[in-house]
Amino acid sequence: MASESTAAHRRAELRDFLRTRRARLRPEDMGLPTVGRRRTPGLRREEIATLAGVGVSWYTWLEQGRDITVSAEVLDAIAAALRLSGPERTHLYLLAGQNPPPSGAMGDAEVTPQLRQLLDAWGSRPAVLRDRSWNLLAVNDAARTVFGFTDADRNCLISFFTNVRYRGMHAEWSAIAPSVVAAFRADAAHHPGDPEFDRVIGELTAASPEFAELWARHDVDAAGPAVKAVRHPEAGNLLFDTTTLAVADHPYWFLVLYNPQSGTDTAQRVDGLMRIRLAAPA
Repeated sequence: MASESTAAHRRAELRDFLRTRRARLRPEDMGLPTVGRRRTPGLRREEIATLAGVGVSWYTWLEQGRDITVSAEVLDAIAAALRLSGPERTHLYLLAGQNPPPSGAMGDAEVTPQLRQLLDAWGSRPAVLRDRSWNLLAVNDAARTVFGFTDADRNCLISFFTNVRYRGMHAEWSAIAPSVVAAFRADAAHHPGDPEFDRVIGELTAASPEFAELWARHDVDAAGPAVKAVRHPEAGNLLFDTTTLAVADHPYWFLVLYNPQSGTDTAQRVDGLMRIRLAAPA
């Protein structure tokens, strides 16, 4: 009963959403003739159906909140006809019970100065900004110092398997590698056919037989709060509690914060590393 109630509520929301989006449009804005007197504001249902290239009866049923099946192609056509914004298009998909597709190219947006400042404000604690396919968008100085990230490191998963220094610092690399790959597969499943996921998978399959073997297992696991244990060549064993936060205005960006685990001397060791880095000549 709960699922039926939820579906009914969602269809009611869809009905009201479509009506209000249609009501805000004017015929002249859409290149349509204004023939006769209109009793209600906005476009008529048949006009939206014509603009979207769908049947009038079918669109009427959709706007009435009937339980009908709708494809992604039709939703895109309706979104275009109603001139929906990116967030409105996503909302339409969700109300129709579909997974929203990406709103645009992943690499179009630049990391804002505010986000870079936030990374730097994490101080002597490592922090990275990544996208949904685990590409590194920004890295603070502590992450470079502690994990050995360089400008050549473009993707967390690729570095985990192919960066010899970064890989060697993981105290239990072989033990955690399966769960890392399983978490990446879980993320990839949310975006089937995404070319960036395909690129990362293809590149790693060719470069790492270990990854290829783990990927072929089809194991899936949910990523969550974890402890990152690294064995730094200068500072020794370091333990971090890891927290991943979504960036609200970029839904597919994630801020990964590494906090020295309490009860250990990790914070002091990292502070020492950072002082050495700052004192080193440029």
